[in-house]
Amino acid sequence: MSTSTPRNSSTDTVVVGRIGRPHGVRGEVTVEVRTDDPDLRFVPGAVLATDPASRGPLTIAGVHWHSGTLLLRIEGVTDRTAAEELRNTELVVAVEDLPEIDDPDSFYDHQLVGLAARHADGSVLGEVTAVRHEAQDLLVVRRPDGGEALVPFVAAIVPTVDVAGGFLVVDPPEGLLDL
Repeated sequence: MSTSTPRNSSTDTVVVGRIGRPHGVRGEVTVEVRTDDPDLRFVPGAVLATDPASRGPLTIAGVHWHSGTLLLRIEGVTDRTAAEELRNTELVVAVEDLPEIDDPDSFYDHQLVGLAARHADGSVLGEVTAVRHEAQDLLVVRRPDGGEALVPFVAAIVPTVDVAGGFLVVDPPEGLLDL
């Protein structure tokens, strides 16, 4: 139901990847992918903004997968030392550059964060503060009395998402929110 593109809280951008450790001695970097469509985002010639902004923008010179890990060559990064300087840099794109989602039951994470979470009877459950992508998608809901609730983001438990209205409805099975 959710596409994995967490929002960068400081701007109107979303994180599509985070540069990890260098790979080899010729400047390649590993990337922790944070988008559902890496083949669209990470292509030779693509220019990506960065957070911190002072490290970019970065132009992708080459892309390949190695043992399930995305590896990038970045223009101007030709050795391990230069690659190490990019470690932990977030790769971001502007929200307005995201493609429209055709499926009415799919959402970008940034569309869900900030929505009011209500019970089916209209009472307040809290506010969505994050979306986790683990064995299944989970909404992190900050409760008004403190603490958080993890809500599986499936249609049976979250039957209504009204992005324009600023809320979603949670209809949990008995005991789910009693932890």
